[in-house]
Amino acid sequence: MVAFELAIQDTGGIAVAARLGVDRVELCSALALGGVTPSQALIEAAVGFPGMPPVHVLIRPRAGGFDYPADEAALMVREVRHAVAAGAAGVVVGGLRDGRVDTGLIARTVEAAGGAAVTFHRAFDGLADPAAGLDVLAGLGVCRILTAGGPGTVAGGLAGLAALVRAAAGRIEIMAGGGVRPELVAGLVGTGVAAVHASAKRIVPDPVAVELGAAARAGATGREGTDEQLAGLILDAVRGLGSFAPADRVV
Repeated sequence: MVAFELAIQDTGGIAVAARLGVDRVELCSALALGGVTPSQALIEAAVGFPGMPPVHVLIRPRAGGFDYPADEAALMVREVRHAVAAGAAGVVVGGLRDGRVDTGLIARTVEAAGGAAVTFHRAFDGLADPAAGLDVLAGLGVCRILTAGGPGTVAGGLAGLAALVRAAAGRIEIMAGGGVRPELVAGLVGTGVAAVHASAKRIVPDPVAVELGAAARAGATGREGTDEQLAGLILDAVRGLGSFAPADRVV
């Protein structure tokens, strides 16, 4: 069975994931920035929520690229230990060095996870040689790769996803993510991926009266939250119960 992983970033998303019964969640903060490491309190809230599926915590210290200097890499390894100690079933990481997998960082991450699942996130789609990167990650003990099948979105990545599934040959899971819509799910499942990942976001009205930064201007009228209806449509499509939704709903 293909799994559905829902990316969430707040307590509202936690409740949606539990109500829908998704297969697992990726917990992060600031999805509008691609996601960064959530607070320890949010991790604990997710792990302890009644009916919560397995929680996989994003470990990303900042927005921007994935080439981390030694001090940031050390921070990430510490965050992995804290997330697992808080009860996370796994962690989600990524690191590149000169267009290749940062093997040192990922090896330390796998060791720090202590048997908890490690997913390599969409930094994978920045690799110069994805097939070689897949081999490296499988050899390091990474459980899963999140990818759109290329640097764009899954809509244009079906051939790439299918090629990665063939190259993985059961050694490591391939999870499709990046621009997932309900009507795309059947095609994604047809590539042979083990899972589909989406954030199912919507804008929640929440005016801001003061300027908080370059990405948080005064007068902003909303923030991103989890759209339970959209997440349910994707889940139904993954489980073969439906594959329809408005074409302009993108996650």
